[in-house]
Amino acid sequence: MTVERSSLEDRTQTGGAGFDPPPFLRALTRIGNFFFTISLTFIGLTAITFIIGRVMPADPVLAIVGDRASQAVYDAMYLQLGLDKPLLQQYGIYLLNVLQGDFGKSIMTTRPVLDDLFRFFPATLELATVATLAGVLIGVPMGVVAAVRQGTWIDHVVRVVGLFGYSVPIFWLGMVALLIFYAKLGWLPGPGRVEVYYDGIVSPDTGFILIDSAMQGEWEIFHNALSHLILPAAMLATFALAYIARMTRSFMLDQLSQEYILTARVKGLSETSVIWRHAFRNVLVQLITIIGLTYASLLEGSVLTETIFAWPGIGQYITNSLFNADMNAVIGGTMVVGICFVGVNMFSDVLYRLVDPRAKD
Repeated sequence: MTVERSSLEDRTQTGGAGFDPPPFLRALTRIGNFFFTISLTFIGLTAITFIIGRVMPADPVLAIVGDRASQAVYDAMYLQLGLDKPLLQQYGIYLLNVLQGDFGKSIMTTRPVLDDLFRFFPATLELATVATLAGVLIGVPMGVVAAVRQGTWIDHVVRVVGLFGYSVPIFWLGMVALLIFYAKLGWLPGPGRVEVYYDGIVSPDTGFILIDSAMQGEWEIFHNALSHLILPAAMLATFALAYIARMTRSFMLDQLSQEYILTARVKGLSETSVIWRHAFRNVLVQLITIIGLTYASLLEGSVLTETIFAWPGIGQYITNSLFNADMNAVIGGTMVVGICFVGVNMFSDVLYRLVDPRAKD
């Protein structure tokens, strides 16, 4: 009896530390936290993009009616857009419309903004995905080798490549690449996603030109699209592999200095096993976050690349819309990019938990 009373007192004093909620309750808590985070992020993202769109000096009414319209026409359109209402009420109306899938109409294309986003975003997604894959496949081995060969010429080359990828402006590098490989050597095609005479042949079932052309057996268009993809993807991959290689090298150097690496070598394990099965396995958890951030940054930061190479993606769509004071398109495109950034980060967090079981609780 005394032992039971003592155990009860210990649990009471520790604040119920011994209480372990059932698995279904923990699952519900995680799901609730997930949807709460998503909802809060979505509201904050829509609020910021909407307010920025409203405070910008561009006049959406003037962009619609033109500068030759009478004052009566201007006032009628002003009332039709609801700009006479308080800003908070305007945001509430806009938020309700967005929840129903209505981002408004684009002045530039005269189509619903949502249709434009479905049309232009796959091109950006395809470009960023290829660039990220190239950055991972090249950058990760570079970083590992540089860490293992620290202080050698290989390490110095990797560090120079990383510095180059960070320092060189992407617009300058893109123009130089076009000048050399397209204008001078003629090895690769110029700007655009495919040649003009191939437009409209492949139906955009998925929006990804490589997948659609392969599924429909249009291999000539597939090869043409692939050749157009090489230069812009290489420009983005330069930044991606520079960042990934640099961070991989840093993470590996930290792991190779740990005591468990020395213990593994003393036990007689091969150097390959020590590096890839032990050190790199612990680095992988950190790399998931780095790769996710890189992918998200390419999705949102490919504006200059798409402009230089006339790539019909969402970056070029937002830029052209901004120049034409098409605020519905600008806000909608910015929101999609923000949602993708948040989504990629959350997906990285899920992978992080799968790779590292210690992060599940």
